[in-house]
Amino acid sequence: MTTYPESQYAIQIVGADDFIVNTEKPVDAVGPHQMMLKVEACGICFSDTKLLHAFDTHPRKAEVISGIDPQALKEIPGYKPSSLPTVPGHEPVGRIVEVGDQVTHFKVGDRVLVQADWKHLRTAKSNGAFGYNFEGALQEYVVLDERCVVSPSGEEFLIHVSEGPSAAAVGLIEPWATVEGSYAWRERNHVADDGRLLVVGQGDISGLVAEHLPAEIVSVSEAEALGLADQTFDDIVYFGANADVIEALSLLLGTRAVMCVVLGGTQIDRKVSLDIGRVHYDFIRFCGTTGDDPRDGYAWIPATGELREGDRVAIIGAAGPMGQMHTMRAVTSGVSGISVAGTDVSDERLEGLRAVVGPVAASRGVPLEVINTGVTPLQAGYTHLSCMVPVPALVSQAVDLAAQGAIINAFAGIPAGTFGDFDLQGIIERHIFMLGTSGSDVSDMRTVLRKIEDGIIDTTISLYAVTGMAGFSDAIHAVMNRTSGGKIMVFPSLHDLGLTPLSELADTLPQVAALLKDGLWTKEAEEALLATASSEAVGSSL
Repeated sequence: MTTYPESQYAIQIVGADDFIVNTEKPVDAVGPHQMMLKVEACGICFSDTKLLHAFDTHPRKAEVISGIDPQALKEIPGYKPSSLPTVPGHEPVGRIVEVGDQVTHFKVGDRVLVQADWKHLRTAKSNGAFGYNFEGALQEYVVLDERCVVSPSGEEFLIHVSEGPSAAAVGLIEPWATVEGSYAWRERNHVADDGRLLVVGQGDISGLVAEHLPAEIVSVSEAEALGLADQTFDDIVYFGANADVIEALSLLLGTRAVMCVVLGGTQIDRKVSLDIGRVHYDFIRFCGTTGDDPRDGYAWIPATGELREGDRVAIIGAAGPMGQMHTMRAVTSGVSGISVAGTDVSDERLEGLRAVVGPVAASRGVPLEVINTGVTPLQAGYTHLSCMVPVPALVSQAVDLAAQGAIINAFAGIPAGTFGDFDLQGIIERHIFMLGTSGSDVSDMRTVLRKIEDGIIDTTISLYAVTGMAGFSDAIHAVMNRTSGGKIMVFPSLHDLGLTPLSELADTLPQVAALLKDGLWTKEAEEALLATASSEAVGSSL
């Protein structure tokens, strides 16, 4: 049997906006269905700040209600739902160092990346998730249960990775995969089969339900619709243009639901207040037609949010960590004829974007503009816009900048329940599709891993700083306050290392800085950093 220390360093969220660095958290024992993962590295995500703020009210911190035997849940030491303290961290890479005798999919020595969103485990409003209601990787060792990381259908949520890439490069796959997922998510351009359809007002839906038949169709007048506040629907078709009614009906949309507004030649007389947070987190969608047939409204919904030939791309907030990923993905996409505009309001951050992405764009022949919108506002006419800034007004502004047939990716994690005023009339007239996605699938992570292995992208362009456990407080506040210039990677085995931007490594850890390549992270630099774990150099350099 593998031996471990009895205790370890761990970050624990113990309440809303309250966390501790626990230097003596017990290392859990491995049960028959379980594996011990020794954490190499774990990224900090803006989603971690949302868990910190919400704690037990976060939908992924709730109890698991289906997808696994309740007795199995009791056997998992890291299952920490509701108000139990939990360890965050859902962007890790690690090595399996012990397995129980009932484990069949994994073995000791496997190096793995964790896909944290365990979709087969359902909470009341979300999924079970690593780093939320199951303890995550901001600790040195974490026990994983095979019944969580392998679904009943056999899908594995641990992805095998080679020894080649650095831990930081692999740990950064998860945020890059969320970017990939936002383009790959398949949209629905018809009413949901076997769903609930609400029809409000007078109009013909016979063509709409000819090939895709809901399980239930509820037909009501505008006045009657206002009495349905306690119900949700998979599709809502509204024959009318009353902004007040549209706003009320939008509140009845269930998860992954679509609302189609059939104007019939009428006009919505003002901007409409819509929950942009639910577009991102609950995948709700809006479409419509100026004519009389709701099929025409559904018909212009694109299959995915992928870039298209000749797109004029605008990435709003491109100089931040996620914006850099979107910009790099665009210029390496291979889609012909596109041009890319990356925006920010900081010249310094934009210069960083230009330095990282500019040479790649030039080598690929993709026109790249870097624009400070505090000085030079964008002009209308973009056909694909992605918003990295969690401000509803900026997403609304993207609608105003959008050309005919544009796609708008509301990528920033605006909390559900956050409303913005949108030109829905313009959205319908110009066939502007507004999408949002949250998280990623295993397939997205495998896509990014392949791109790393094929040399298409280097995820470490996103790496801004490294830290040990001592620097976590500074790191999470830098993410929270958006003062970091990119992603921050935590190495849990480095207890005393403070938050150290790569640009400052030469001052604090010159032996590590010497192994960077053009200022970017390398596996050799990582090995030198980890070698400091047992030396006094870390403490003396802080």
